[in-house]
Amino acid sequence: MTDQHIHTAFSCDSEAKMEDYILEAKKKGIETICFTDHVDMNPDDYGYGYYDAEAFWERFRAVKNKADDSVEVLAGFEFGEPHLYQERLAELSNYPYDLIIGSIHWIGELFPCQQVREKYSAKEFYTMYWQEVLKTVQAGGFDVLGHIDFPKRYYGEIYYTEAVIKEIFSTLLEKEIVLEINTSSLRKGHEQTMPGKELLEIYRENGGKYVTIGSDAHIVEDIGADDRSAKQLVEDVGLQEVVYRQRKRVTLANPTIRLPDDF
Repeated sequence: MTDQHIHTAFSCDSEAKMEDYILEAKKKGIETICFTDHVDMNPDDYGYGYYDAEAFWERFRAVKNKADDSVEVLAGFEFGEPHLYQERLAELSNYPYDLIIGSIHWIGELFPCQQVREKYSAKEFYTMYWQEVLKTVQAGGFDVLGHIDFPKRYYGEIYYTEAVIKEIFSTLLEKEIVLEINTSSLRKGHEQTMPGKELLEIYRENGGKYVTIGSDAHIVEDIGADDRSAKQLVEDVGLQEVVYRQRKRVTLANPTIRLPDDF
């Protein structure tokens, strides 16, 4: 089992401690975890300016030095709207992170909260959202695209045109960015992960091979949540789960060999 999307107290919306996650991972038999705290640069986000990279690394190194080898502990971060804040993304990339997740949470001043949902239909919001996703994968600078159909968590449905999705996936492959299967939507009462089987099949049909799996946990109890469901989905669609170490994607079976770049 792996979990490559976990939030700690270094995220504005979590109070969870790194050491508690490690203990819970041991209990659940999770072999690899990666802390990926929020980096929010949008001034409208209540996490704006919250992340402290120096403090994170000081704590991470102290915790990792005390941990045994039963759980592999990795460091990463989740960067919101990377295409808009490339300079800050480049600054953080100088630290020895294992994984950088790029995500779209905001479209300008719009977040898919209830007020926005009352103003914009799912079709209208997704039409704007996919353009932001495309811009961010075109800009690149990160390893994994997080929860690609994020508005589904709030709208409870998804809208897309296959032409736009294919363009996004084509750009992902060009930039060597991997797609994440995020299981948090299952805990919020939805039937599908983000993305679900439909988008994953389009991803595979257009040359995609690799995915990461993450719970998007903000509390300790959620670490590794629905990992087996995600793994079954990976198998059903015919994809390959990978993990990231030192910003290189590697197979789970042989962690010393990097996967080929021709994907």
